[in-house]
Amino acid sequence: MKKTRFTETQIVKAIQEHENGRDAKDICSELQITTAAFYKWRQRYGGMDVKELKRVKELEDENSRLKRMYANLSLVHEALKDAVAKKPLMPDEKGSLAEHMIEEHGISQRQAYKAVSLPRSSGRYKRKPQADEPVIDALNKVIEQRPSIGFWQSFKRLRRKGFVWNHKRVYRVYTGLQLSIRRRSKKRLPARAKQALYQPEQINQVWSIDFMNDTLWDGRKFRLLNIIDDYNREVLAIEADTSLPTTRVIRTLEYLKEFRGLPDMIRVDNGPEFISHKLDLWCRDNKITLVFIQPGKPMQNGYVERCNGNIRKELLNVYVFTSLSEVRQKAEEWMQDYNYERPHKALGYVPPKSYNPYPIKLKNLNEFLYF
Repeated sequence: MKKTRFTETQIVKAIQEHENGRDAKDICSELQITTAAFYKWRQRYGGMDVKELKRVKELEDENSRLKRMYANLSLVHEALKDAVAKKPLMPDEKGSLAEHMIEEHGISQRQAYKAVSLPRSSGRYKRKPQADEPVIDALNKVIEQRPSIGFWQSFKRLRRKGFVWNHKRVYRVYTGLQLSIRRRSKKRLPARAKQALYQPEQINQVWSIDFMNDTLWDGRKFRLLNIIDDYNREVLAIEADTSLPTTRVIRTLEYLKEFRGLPDMIRVDNGPEFISHKLDLWCRDNKITLVFIQPGKPMQNGYVERCNGNIRKELLNVYVFTSLSEVRQKAEEWMQDYNYERPHKALGYVPPKSYNPYPIKLKNLNEFLYF
C-alpha cells in the first residue's frame, strides 16, 4: 500500500486551520492535494488535536502488539495441548501436572484438566487401597505346606477351603509375591507310537505299579515303590527302602488286600521285580491279570508315570532327606494330602478320595466300602 507524503501531525494541523475559518481550496492548493483527499482526512481525523492523535496511535500500536502476543500464546497453548495429549503420559502423571498448574498458577480445575487432556472425573478419582492381606496370608500358608505347587493348584486349594476370590485377583497377588515356579523347557523327544491306555470304569479294576530312585544326604541310594488306582488316581502305597525286591512288592500287595481288596488287573513295566515268577504265581493265585507294557514305552503306563512326576516335583525335589525314616514320614504326609486335599485336574479338580461317592463292592470283601 502506498504511503502518504504527509505525517499525521501535518494532516491534523491542516484540518485545524480549516476549522478556524480558512478555505479548504486554499489548503488543498497549498498542499497540492485534491478536495476529495482533504475530506477523507476530515472524516478520519476531524475533532482531534496532536495529543489525542498521539494517544490513539499508541493505543493502536498496543492493540496490535497484544493481538500478536495473543496469537503467539494461543499457538503455544495449542501446541502444548497437542504435545501433552500425544505424549504417552499415564493418567496419574497428567493428574499431577494438572494439580501443579492449579496450585502454582491459580487456574481452575476445568482449565487445568482440559489443558492436559484429562477428564475431571479421572483427575478427581482417589485410588482405594487394595486390601490383599487375607489373600497373601492364605497363599503363604498354602505355599509353606507345598512349596512346589503352581498357581492353579494353589488357587484350587483356596477354593476348596471356602475362599471365593476371583482367580485374576489371586494371580495378581501370586505374581506380586513372586511365587511363580520356573519351569524347565520341554526337551524334544523322538516320535513314539501311541497306544491308548485302558480306562477303568470303577475302582479296584486296574492298578499301576512303578519304581523311583533317589539319594539321601549322605549319598546312599533308596527306592520308592508306588502303587495307584487308575480309576480315581488314588495313591494306595508308597514304600521306601534301600532295596525293594519281588518279595517286598508281594508283601505290600498283601497289605493292601487286607483293607482294600485286590484289582482285576495290574499294569507294570519290564523291571526284574515284575518279571519274576514269584509275582506271576501270586497273581495267578489271586486271579489277577498281570499286564506288561512294551519296552521303552513308559507312557503305556501313563497314570503312574504322571504320579511319579508329581512325587518327584513335590516331594523328592523339595526336601533333603538324611534318613529313610524321614522319607517314609514325608511320603505318608504327601500321600494323605494327595488323596484327600490335592485337586486333580483330570478328576474335575477334586481329590481322588472325593471323586467316587458311590458305594462299590470290592473284590474279596463281603461288605461295601465308601470312597
